[in-house]
Amino acid sequence: MSTARTTVGYPGCRIIGSGAATPGRTLTNHDLEQMMDTSDEWIVQRTGIRSRQIARKDGTENTMTLSVEAGRRAIADAGIDPSEIDLVMLATMTPEYTCPPTACRVAMEIGAGKGRDEGANHDRYAGAWDFSGACCGFVFALNNAYALIRAGMARTLLLIGADTLSKYVHYNTAGRSTAILFGDAAGAIVLRGEQDPSVGVLAQAMLSDGSRWQELYLPFEEHNFPNDVEPQRELLNTVQMNGRGVFKFAVGTFPEIIAQTLDAAGLTADEVDHFVCHQSNARILTAARDRFGLDEHKLHINIDRYGNTVAASIPLVLQDLRSAGKVREGQRIMFVGFGGGLTWGTSLWQV
Repeated sequence: MSTARTTVGYPGCRIIGSGAATPGRTLTNHDLEQMMDTSDEWIVQRTGIRSRQIARKDGTENTMTLSVEAGRRAIADAGIDPSEIDLVMLATMTPEYTCPPTACRVAMEIGAGKGRDEGANHDRYAGAWDFSGACCGFVFALNNAYALIRAGMARTLLLIGADTLSKYVHYNTAGRSTAILFGDAAGAIVLRGEQDPSVGVLAQAMLSDGSRWQELYLPFEEHNFPNDVEPQRELLNTVQMNGRGVFKFAVGTFPEIIAQTLDAAGLTADEVDHFVCHQSNARILTAARDRFGLDEHKLHINIDRYGNTVAASIPLVLQDLRSAGKVREGQRIMFVGFGGGLTWGTSLWQV
């Protein structure tokens, strides 16, 4: 695209490519048994997780490098040139920088939008920014990306969900509640505006309850702790989670927001082909399956292999489905997220 553009919108939007990237190191439950007081049986029973991938601590694997790898794979899968990308959005709560946006470096590494507009006699660039929404980041960013394309602000958009939360976790008994949960990964999709109005978002929701922020937070300074918690310097830069509170929140809001989104679209659960949900805990996901009478081919679970990868978890599931040939034109997919904030939301698509 050129540096500036008119805002002629697109009536439809299609997911034309996807990709994913995970670190090279796999940390199994048996590995964790050597680091802390836990067991494979205990972890599987409570979370469904058997292994997770962890970024190397030497800096060669991080949110940016994983985003670049996933983004390149999504662009290749879409069969387009990186210069066709108008915007790059990176959903993450673990950016490499507060400034500049990590997405800017990702766009540069990928070559997004790069080229020369000879007709206008100037260079071309893609816009890029980070999008912070914790575990809901990908769903919230997806709805925003769709709105930008519908409004004509972009035609081709690269959306990435990536997190490396392992750098904010202590791998010892004191940090066990979070160490067993989180893995590192990146997932990406390419969105493109289309003239076909039948493809795109059918219904969506984006919600938050900031009064419950202390259920899941990451303090960087002592004043970041809740008023009823004594600040401890050793807890700075580590994920703090009320596991019971988060579980109760998810069990209540997760099926509720699915039902509300189905009602808004005038559909039943049987009329949706895939439920692609944030992978927080297998027990939460199986409870939703049972409530809506869904089988494992509709509401998908891969947390056993990746752990909770925060903003990357939803595009990781989508990539698994697409690479297995399970996503077909005309199907309906509901993306569902919930997590820190507290936040929860959906994006129901016809693809």
